[in-house]
Amino acid sequence: MRCETLLILACGVPKLAESNSSTPLLQVENLHTFFDTPRGTVRAVDGVSFTINKGETLAIVGESGCGKSMTALSLLQLVPEPAGYIESGRILFNGKDLLDLTWDQMREVRGSDVAMIFQEPMTSLNPTFTIGWQMVEAMEIHDTTTGQQARKRAEELLSLVDIGNPAQVMRQYPHELSGGMRQRVMIAMALSNSPKLLIADEPTTALDVTVQAQILGLMRKLQQEMGMSILLITHDLGIVAEMANRVAVMYAGHFVEYATTRDLFRTPLHPYTQGLFASLPARARRGQDLAVLEGTVPDAANWPPACRFEPRCPYRWDTCAKVPPKYHPADAVWPSRCHLYDPEITDRPRVGAPRGKVPSGSELQSAEPKAETPLPEQVAS
Repeated sequence: MRCETLLILACGVPKLAESNSSTPLLQVENLHTFFDTPRGTVRAVDGVSFTINKGETLAIVGESGCGKSMTALSLLQLVPEPAGYIESGRILFNGKDLLDLTWDQMREVRGSDVAMIFQEPMTSLNPTFTIGWQMVEAMEIHDTTTGQQARKRAEELLSLVDIGNPAQVMRQYPHELSGGMRQRVMIAMALSNSPKLLIADEPTTALDVTVQAQILGLMRKLQQEMGMSILLITHDLGIVAEMANRVAVMYAGHFVEYATTRDLFRTPLHPYTQGLFASLPARARRGQDLAVLEGTVPDAANWPPACRFEPRCPYRWDTCAKVPPKYHPADAVWPSRCHLYDPEITDRPRVGAPRGKVPSGSELQSAEPKAETPLPEQVAS
């Protein structure tokens, strides 16, 4: 049954209606993707788990080098070989484990049931074939349509993504188009077979603001019409506020926080998430310097032994460098991977109360007040 969506007018985040199906469209369990290198084993994706329901949008955010794109490539078994490999985990799509499929079986899934908008369109399009040939091929391979009907469908999709004179663009090669036009071609190609799941890796990076708004509007429209689910990978929290139902914050190969968009924007819990929001301009901080996250993401071949954010964390204390923090799931009182919210860590500083909980007198100990976080409607605007 197709999921129908409603809009939360306050921030534009789609709210899912109740679904009769209890089985998520995509369920990823404890995914590990590694690379063997001269420096040692690079644990690019290190124990990632999440679900995406039908008609839902999940956004994965974080700095470059955190493992976001490699997570997406792992879902389609496109990890660069021979150095890269999926060490363990399960990727259940409609109840079927994609890791059990052969290469030929996965080719039937890619571009049909699951499509991906790649981050670099110039390296994703074949430079030796015209745009039209590549778009038609994507439809003919999966028996969506053929011949003149496929060409007509391709022109319609190019028009939908705001490419003028699509018939002429169909005859051109990738190098003849601008970066923004190539990105729009990739989006049109990904949507050509009406996928159930669309993986969008930085889909609007090369687009100007007006075209970006049109593309996001188109993605929302198609999502509502087809019940399509979206896995959105982005650095832009404004896009997250506008598009996502839930957000996973990724750092150093694993998730550090996982929550609904509204909860995350109103009350970011993990110090890394707080740092990302503090670096954004907001009306409440007009005239103030933007905060800066000191340091960089650590080397994936040598993650810190305990908390991976500890070298950069403003709250760090001795326990952070010795004991790995537990990951509390999204339905927990404190849905983040941090000692600050673990009641079993007795020496932790008090930083406030969980979402929806009134702090007791013992919890109201001194803590540095956090800067006001911009709400989704403020970021999106």
